[in-house]
Amino acid sequence: MTPTGYRRLILTRHAKSAWDDPELEDFDRPLNARGRRAAIELGDFMASRGYEPEEVICSPARRTVETWERVASAPLEVRPRLRMEPRLFHATPEIMLEVLRTATEPTVMLIGHNPGIGDFAASLPANPPNDPEFGRYPTGATLVVDFQIDNWADLQPKSGSVQDFLRIDGR
Repeated sequence: MTPTGYRRLILTRHAKSAWDDPELEDFDRPLNARGRRAAIELGDFMASRGYEPEEVICSPARRTVETWERVASAPLEVRPRLRMEPRLFHATPEIMLEVLRTATEPTVMLIGHNPGIGDFAASLPANPPNDPEFGRYPTGATLVVDFQIDNWADLQPKSGSVQDFLRIDGR
């Protein structure tokens, strides 16, 4: 839980997806075995650190939904409100910011896709994490960033304080 006057964003790129069916539309690609393992590890990590979203805003693509389902299999104490947001499928950073500004809970997890999510992540903190992979924002990457605001509608770029940046490859 975040204290009054703060908002916390858990920004996650979906875990590794499968590319083995050339007939499948991009929207319908599932996670591969590595991605399924990584998403479960991410959920366990979040639970161990107390990163408990009260609201999850997720692209409705199969791989983002599967990422959330596996994260949610962790022993989280909070069962968040889940909102599927079609605008997050391959969204630009500007669209992601618009969507996030509509959030209603203090702690929000947003699950989306690159390249937009990596650019969005880079736009949020005042000081980015010291990680050589942050700019690439690989599959499963998760940024936890806090903002000193009362409402998501007040969110401004470059105002966040990084709490964590995690990369789990699921190998």
